Amino acid sequence: MTGMVRIAAVAVLALAGAAVWLRVQALGDTGAARLAPAPVAAVAEAPAATASPAPPATAAAAPDAPGEVAARRRLAMPAAGRSEALRQAFERDPDLHALSRVLAPAAQAGDPEALWTLSRIHDYCAGFAASPAGYARDSALLDGLGVPGATAMSRSRGRVAQRCQGFAATDAITVSSILRQRQAAAEAGHLAAEASLLAMGAPLEDSPAYRRDLARRVRDSGDPDAISALSSGMGVAASGDRAYDGLVAGTQFAELAWRIAGCRAGLDCGPDSALMTTYCADGGICSQDPAQDFESFVYDAAVPRQGAEVVGRMVDALLQGGSERTER
Repeated sequence: MTGMVRIAAVAVLALAGAAVWLRVQALGDTGAARLAPAPVAAVAEAPAATASPAPPATAAAAPDAPGEVAARRRLAMPAAGRSEALRQAFERDPDLHALSRVLAPAAQAGDPEALWTLSRIHDYCAGFAASPAGYARDSALLDGLGVPGATAMSRSRGRVAQRCQGFAATDAITVSSILRQRQAAAEAGHLAAEASLLAMGAPLEDSPAYRRDLARRVRDSGDPDAISALSSGMGVAASGDRAYDGLVAGTQFAELAWRIAGCRAGLDCGPDSALMTTYCADGGICSQDPAQDFESFVYDAAVPRQGAEVVGRMVDALLQGGSERTER
């Protein structure tokens, strides 16, 4: 976690502390470390009251919103292009609640791409969904703090609130439900979901051979979602685990290297990406340059000058399918 602390120190420690407090207050889940969504079935069958009272019967027959039409087209695409289309939908669609409604039936039917994307939406929107009114009050409080970094954090929270409109506490987003979605996707063969389970401490199989094989499969896949999803499991959390001997693992630099490798492999890591938004909105880890992408931010704020070369070698090793021993 020292890498994250270093970023937070640059971004403003006061904001990071406030963000953690606000997050705990919003979630009110004493047993869960972070966000979470309802089970797939519950999402598909969520009551209409999550947004507003039921409309008249005449309104119910209205055509889908443009965003929902586009989402249905993406779901109908051949498998080869559907993963990228849904990745872009998650990153760019302005209405994630509408996208989740389209994905819910496919997710309930066991479609791995729909399950994965739906879990990412719930992860992104969980803090807002726990209490939209409370989220707005907390954002207003941050606006009034008058400390450096508050503007960037408020801007990120505003982006989350805008994209997550429609979600509410009645959606019952929980960590356990996100895990269930990702377990179902992983069991259906979705590599990014499988990687995220290991990073969340709930791998499909808990053995050294499995962990090593998964790290290699993710590294060699070129899948930007999978590479990024595994990153937190390959940082300090992997320190001392002999399963990763000779691999990029075990240090805060290793975690950042996996993140950067995911960006270079094709993940959207721009200034308004889900990655940058979540770092800032949920943790107060905000770039003071609104045009800065994740990789630039890392090298600017998280990695000391003498460490930049080390991280660069790790990233190269990951993208070239090689090894870079990181534990000395």
